[in-house]
Amino acid sequence: MNETVTPRRPVVVAIWLIFAGVVGWWAAFSLTMERFAQLQNPGTAASCDFSVLVQCSANLQSAQGSVFGFPNPIIGLGAWIAPIVVGMALLAGARFARWFWVLFWLGFVFAISFVIWLISQSLFVLATLCPWCMVTWSVVIPSFFVVTLHVLREGVIPRERVREVADRLMAWVPLMTIVAFAVVAVIAQLRLNVLAQL
Repeated sequence: MNETVTPRRPVVVAIWLIFAGVVGWWAAFSLTMERFAQLQNPGTAASCDFSVLVQCSANLQSAQGSVFGFPNPIIGLGAWIAPIVVGMALLAGARFARWFWVLFWLGFVFAISFVIWLISQSLFVLATLCPWCMVTWSVVIPSFFVVTLHVLREGVIPRERVREVADRLMAWVPLMTIVAFAVVAVIAQLRLNVLAQL
């Protein structure tokens, strides 16, 4: 049995991974620099603090902002390199084994799970909207959809029907993303009354 699962070059997926990786890395870098600035000058506001509602400081300085004992953005600095490298490799014609795609997908399972938890903490506990955090959310959510459908349509689950359905659903990723964003926006409005504070 052929252990590779990428018989064709997925250009759109590759370009998306590179784009998402760059945007996600930049958001993580910006948040990391904000945290360094706060550590050097305690009590100063972050440049992304626009109001009580829209700010980075509350998130960065909270326990949720350092879940593993160091600032969360440091995770992003390392993790977002992976989709950039994979995207570049795909554009170059690389083919990856099934186990590689499974591990890559599990990385995004962790990412989406972590983001959902962070969204819930931001909306229900901290009552803030962190701009750079939201940039991260905006690329993790569609990336999870893209990677999930890609690994399915490329045969990680070796069933033709699964591949066909995943291939058809790939065209619906923009709509799925918009729906996911809308759900977050509605929850934010119901919880924080965002529109009244703009």
